[in-house]
Amino acid sequence: MLALRKPHPAPGLLLCEVPEPTPAPGEVLLRVHAVGICGTDLHIADWTAGYGHMAAYMPVTLGHEAAGEIVVLGEGVQGCAVGARVTFRPSTACGRCAACGSGRPEDCADRRGIGIHRDGAFAAFVSVPAANCLLLPAGVDTELGALVEPLSVGLHAADLAAARPGARVLVLGPGPIGLAAALFAAQAGAEVVVAGRGDAARLALAREAFGLKAVDSLECAPTSVFAGYPPFDAVIEAAGAAAAVADGLALLRPGGVLVVAGIHSAPVGLDLTRLVRAELRVQGTYRAPAGDWQRVLAALARDGERLRRLITHRLPLAAAERGFALARAGQACKVLLLP
Repeated sequence: MLALRKPHPAPGLLLCEVPEPTPAPGEVLLRVHAVGICGTDLHIADWTAGYGHMAAYMPVTLGHEAAGEIVVLGEGVQGCAVGARVTFRPSTACGRCAACGSGRPEDCADRRGIGIHRDGAFAAFVSVPAANCLLLPAGVDTELGALVEPLSVGLHAADLAAARPGARVLVLGPGPIGLAAALFAAQAGAEVVVAGRGDAARLALAREAFGLKAVDSLECAPTSVFAGYPPFDAVIEAAGAAAAVADGLALLRPGGVLVVAGIHSAPVGLDLTRLVRAELRVQGTYRAPAGDWQRVLAALARDGERLRRLITHRLPLAAAERGFALARAGQACKVLLLP
């Protein structure tokens, strides 16, 4: 089968033929219907700093935002059926450490990522633990199922920003995670503004598809763009840019929170004096707890056609290079590959 792989710890990916996987005990084999290109995949392809932990697992097939159909059950699998339509949580837990024992598998000390430390879904088939699979509700197709992982990250960011009626929330970065966070913050009743820098296509999507207030700060910094605005209660940084962190802190009210969802390739300096004197908080966010996935599935069952508009491009796996280029250039929101 055709697969998109990271062959070695250097820039570049390889589209090549590999054997179809066989599910291990406790796992299921999925026929992949749709898989999204994530910002993490872009970082891995470009081999930016922070992904050296993958080197020991290469070559490895990428792809962790996926949904498909179960076609084979591994030994001992119960509670799953051949033909079921599922998505999967991409973090695999050991089941033995203190975090797993206390019901926090997302904090597992020996966590492994599907599509990072083991073969993922940029292929026709992928083998995943049955325990990681979630059934898609009626009316939620596998294309929408491929949105569950990024939507869960956005939902978690909105929760950490304490989005609620009356709160003012600024989202820096109108990519899929930023727009997902903005949508869930708005759904919670917050007044939301989305800002990007030279992200005309994504900001237009925010305005036209979702009715969000969207501002392009291409000509000047967000601190100048929002000079006439009251300070924000929360800023969600989803741009992965050092300047966005500084801007976010500068635009917060005293006691506000900066939620950092962007992946940064180098350390970022902070104005600690203002952080202390204004009693600001900086909160990182990375993986959503299991309960958030069910909340996203419920949101897709209610409002799937609206959320589907996050998908701007659908391409065959053989055209992955074009999909990566579109995502990297900001000309797309969510790009789905259809193996």
